[in-house]
Amino acid sequence: MAGVSSESLAAAQARLEPVLADADLSLAEDLFSILGLLDSNAGLRRAVTDPARDGKDRAALMSRLVAGKVSAAAESIAADLASARWRSARDIGDALETLAATVAVAVAERHGGSEGLGALEEELFAFTEVVGSSHDLQRALDDPQAGGSAKADLALKLVPLAGEPARLLIRQAVSAPRGLKPAALVNRFIELVAERQQRWIAHVSVTRPLTEDQINRLQAGLNNAYGRTLTLNVSVDPDLIGGIRVAIGDEVLDATMVARLNELRRKVAG
Repeated sequence: MAGVSSESLAAAQARLEPVLADADLSLAEDLFSILGLLDSNAGLRRAVTDPARDGKDRAALMSRLVAGKVSAAAESIAADLASARWRSARDIGDALETLAATVAVAVAERHGGSEGLGALEEELFAFTEVVGSSHDLQRALDDPQAGGSAKADLALKLVPLAGEPARLLIRQAVSAPRGLKPAALVNRFIELVAERQQRWIAHVSVTRPLTEDQINRLQAGLNNAYGRTLTLNVSVDPDLIGGIRVAIGDEVLDATMVARLNELRRKVAG
């Protein structure tokens, strides 16, 4: 996904973030069901992504199609996607898939924090490892004659101890791989887990090694500021000249001399 579609997805992900605090797996299931509706009807995909139609009209069309069939939250997310601009009709489906999977990942995070994310990643990875080690399993899960439900039943037997978020994502991957191998789609879901895990890691750059006391105080301050227990990854970078740089997910806190000099240069150039 690139260009305008990438921008639309990024905006949708930003709007989804506040919803994740209270979302449960039913929201992910609803979004996957809307995805199934779009994937089954090419004309519908074109209608809700037609650039010649006003965004509000596309959103209204989407709402009419799913109202009463999914939750209000899922309807709102789908309508929001329909109002956005997409480079191709398929891209809105890719976005729905990403948002649905993100909800499932966030549920695992909310229930177990970084450990919940780690467990989800391990469960998904275990599935790909089992499938990758057996050509018979690969053929069974790729068989176009087999129904999605039968494939899902087989897939879930491979990871009997997996939690509900992993089971939902695996079930989706084998029943609706959308042109991919099921294991390849599960690997995409693993990438989303890895991205989410970065929210629990503070990448700290300093000009000289920190003492144990400094690390402890930094750890306590960051934990308090972000409301969760972060893992510190501290590296020494003499090029920073002075100060400290902290990156947590997409957020960067830069109090280095280099950052101050660059800011000064921008002001002078401006």
